[in-house]
Amino acid sequence: IVSSTMVQRSSNAEVMSMDLSPKKPAKAYGSDGGAYYDWSPADLPMLGAASIGAAKLHLSAGGLALPSYSDSAKVAYVLQGAGACGLVLPEAAKEKVIHVKEGDALALPFGAVTWWHNAEGSSTELVVLFLGDTSKGHTPGRFTNFQLTGASGIFTGFSTEFVARAWDLDQDAAAKIVSTQPGSGVVKIAAGHKMPEPRAEDREGVVLNCLEAPLDVDIPGGGCVVVLNTANLPLVKEVGLGADLVRIGGRSMCSPGFSCDSAYQVTYIVRGGGRVQVVGIDGTRVLETRAEAGCLFIVPRFFVVSKIADETGMEWFSIITTPNPIFSHLAGKTSVWKAISPAVLETAFNTTPEMEKLFRSKRLDSEIFFAPN
Repeated sequence: IVSSTMVQRSSNAEVMSMDLSPKKPAKAYGSDGGAYYDWSPADLPMLGAASIGAAKLHLSAGGLALPSYSDSAKVAYVLQGAGACGLVLPEAAKEKVIHVKEGDALALPFGAVTWWHNAEGSSTELVVLFLGDTSKGHTPGRFTNFQLTGASGIFTGFSTEFVARAWDLDQDAAAKIVSTQPGSGVVKIAAGHKMPEPRAEDREGVVLNCLEAPLDVDIPGGGCVVVLNTANLPLVKEVGLGADLVRIGGRSMCSPGFSCDSAYQVTYIVRGGGRVQVVGIDGTRVLETRAEAGCLFIVPRFFVVSKIADETGMEWFSIITTPNPIFSHLAGKTSVWKAISPAVLETAFNTTPEMEKLFRSKRLDSEIFFAPN
């Protein structure tokens, strides 16, 4: 008989021994219209352990990501450029055509059909990051996307008879419409082809621009945070994920802290870079590395993470596997240390009253982010 304690110890050991180092994605497919990249749980084992998927879409000028849906709920974040996103929510009678730009975050629930387009005359690639929950998907740690058209489209698998009957076409027309798009996933539109114009009203309740939204935390010289939750983007509730965009200044520090509601934190470095340390069970440092733009890493549940930016600062976008995340910080004026009784701290640290007073007197005006001295 295997006890629950033995199973827990085995699970703990497995997490503690996993490679948590930041990784960059690999190209999955592409064309002259752009490419789709994703992170594999084989390269980043915490993806599978946390049932989190991560991918990036790069569209060149005139690029179109063909209509598709996924086996996972996601948050999309526009890293670069501007373009359009077509969105058909489950049971919706009308498509939303949304203008998207750098800093936009979109919540994409199960069953949402999307397409993405970068304008023909664009001088910048449109780059979109996708992070989401794969716990109900086919492959833990990896998105499975279902293309509606193209060489790998769903209807290439049905017989002509079924397609003709479903769409009320004769069999010749059915065979032709299914087979005329040789591209798969990402294509380039024909020169001069007119795409639908985005509508301003379609952004309402669907998009939050994290670079323009009110700051939830703003520490002069330290850093700032915008939190994506059910209050400012109600669709987040359907997705079951929270998110935040964090920017810290050169050589600033993000306080050691942990998610206190059993959530994983998945972090993508948008720009800049810096040092990262993660400490896990029994005070063991499980990660000490430098993270740079384009890398992704995952902090296991209840593990404590801290970051110190390089000279140029550091910006990252994270999802947290709960729609309204709560963090506990272990330094700064809102830390647990300020709440614990002095007598308890003296004994806990086995120190003198004078040292406890010195410790308590620090960071009285600093919260979450600490500017360099």
